[in-house]
Amino acid sequence: MGYELVDAEMAAGGVLRVYIDRVEGIRMEDCELVSRQLSHALAVDDFDYRRLEVSSPGLDRPLKKPADFVRFAGTEISVKLKRPLEGRRVFEGVLSVEDDGRFGLVLIEPAQAGGKAHGAPAKPGAARRVAPASVRGKAAGEKARADEKARKGTENDAPVARKLVFALDEIDRARLVPKVEF
Repeated sequence: MGYELVDAEMAAGGVLRVYIDRVEGIRMEDCELVSRQLSHALAVDDFDYRRLEVSSPGLDRPLKKPADFVRFAGTEISVKLKRPLEGRRVFEGVLSVEDDGRFGLVLIEPAQAGGKAHGAPAKPGAARRVAPASVRGKAAGEKARADEKARKGTENDAPVARKLVFALDEIDRARLVPKVEF
């Protein structure tokens, strides 16, 4: 029917929830159409459920397949890693696709005293931090200014950009960060 199956789950009480999507977005009419078609197909297959719910995946749509990550490159997402990195598992940033097939997350975080962003250096074998190209040239000067501020006893509150690069098998879950504009 031209829709992408994002997820399906059997909930308590026999509720079958089906989440659909397409590039143009999902309208109520799309959910009605898929619900009618799916209820007929489930009846033919004698699938046992009490109620069928068909909906869009929502503003915080989960990203599960490589195609999802490619489609939403350039948008803000939240990623929960399977193993902690720098003492954290949850990161938010702008998604990018790397040349080696992995994915990047450009993080903008407040710096701590001494010009370092949150946490300690990455451990070998874990996702790695790499400064994006737009930041690398300024890094030495910014670090010197941050170190000077730290020596003077003031904390550097300016955001620091860095990149977390990961493979899909390193993430537990990923979702779009909801952005609502009125």
